[in-house]
Amino acid sequence: MKFNWKRLGLVFGLSTALFAAGCGAGDDESSTDAGDDAAGSLEGEVELTYVEWDTEIASTHVVGKVLEDLGFDVTLTPLDNAVMWEAVANGEADGMVAAWLPGTHEAQFENYGDQVIDLGPNLEGAKIGLVVPSYMEADSIEDLSDEANQTITGIEPGAGVVAASERAVEEYDNLDGWEVQTSSSGAMTTELRTAYENEEDVIVTGWSPHWKFQAFDLKYLEDPQGVFGDAETINTMVREGLEEDLPEVYQVLDNFYWTTDDMEEVMLEISEGTSPVEAAAAWVEENQDKVNEWTEDIE
Repeated sequence: MKFNWKRLGLVFGLSTALFAAGCGAGDDESSTDAGDDAAGSLEGEVELTYVEWDTEIASTHVVGKVLEDLGFDVTLTPLDNAVMWEAVANGEADGMVAAWLPGTHEAQFENYGDQVIDLGPNLEGAKIGLVVPSYMEADSIEDLSDEANQTITGIEPGAGVVAASERAVEEYDNLDGWEVQTSSSGAMTTELRTAYENEEDVIVTGWSPHWKFQAFDLKYLEDPQGVFGDAETINTMVREGLEEDLPEVYQVLDNFYWTTDDMEEVMLEISEGTSPVEAAAAWVEENQDKVNEWTEDIE
């Protein structure tokens, strides 16, 4: 199934790349190229879509590699949050492993949840909130006063963690006058790194899993008003009819489940300069026992 690009000509952040060129790794490979040596015997075209967050770059490339190794012709398409959901709901993409529930993608689930098939969590224990370096004195959102020029560095507009941060600014009296500055996940981590290396105050929109918690000593600010909600899951969503059209693909996506440590291992490799294609391929090769669980009984 090929994506209808004309309908999405205004998609946020999308250039001419169909696959990993938008991942910030300077990678010219496609998922099809990465699977050239695969010995799979199955056939069919599969399109997975994802939002360009580090978590979803990692998970989508891993699943794409597994499907390629089975013999499928896989295209991975980066899209904006809302358009990602719409693509699966309309059947223009086959699925995604990038649905953060119940909070982050609450609005998207409300709009499109009855038009997609929810295969359940592929990762549990996900979390969003405001994150600061551990050397900062503030331990709670209520402790903030004038740090970081009263600015929270966010990611893309429309992201759930950004919307929650904007609600926090409205609901916490001590954040009167504060601003949530939107950017991108890459720009956010660059701002975090620069401030961290200079031991300066910085408040960023954060989520787990994320490689930054392995690279830096960070902490979530306590959220006594519960604006950011409880722990979340990352769920797999597929289009209606996928089970009938591509049952093996449906089975792999239904079986796909891994841990925070698994995901952060891939994410950290990518953050250190390995291309998403290569990082995913290395993880798949080194974790065949887990991959075999996802592909059980598929010939």
